[in-house]
Amino acid sequence: MTTTDALQDALAAEHAAVYVFGVLGAQTSEFEQSTLFDNLLAAYQQHRSARDSLVARIRKLGVQPVAAAPAYELPNAVSTPTQVVRAALVTEHRVTQTYGTLVAQTVGDDRSWAVDALGASAVRQLRFGGRPESFPGTQGLA
Repeated sequence: MTTTDALQDALAAEHAAVYVFGVLGAQTSEFEQSTLFDNLLAAYQQHRSARDSLVARIRKLGVQPVAAAPAYELPNAVSTPTQVVRAALVTEHRVTQTYGTLVAQTVGDDRSWAVDALGASAVRQLRFGGRPESFPGTQGLA
């Protein structure tokens, strides 16, 4: 895998995360589940920012960034707050795994950025009930 491939994979993961967190936020009451809603909104905004940064990094390489799909499959049903939290955790775990690969495939500024993105994703997992891991993104989700 090349650096460009790893950046494109991370961008694809961020496109999916932006979509999923948008859906999850729409399924959550800002009034009745305010903490969950705030965590979902923060994750959505952070994923948009990461997506935009990846687009800029890929364009800087003279490559066309991978486009978002029209829609994405949710990791599970999202009818209840518990299901929303589970979907958020699964999505963050997937993004963290992608960033682990990006760290391994990059150097310099891209690697520093990837390490920061991996750490941010690992911390977001904790907000959705994830467990701390020695090497985030390298273990399966229970």
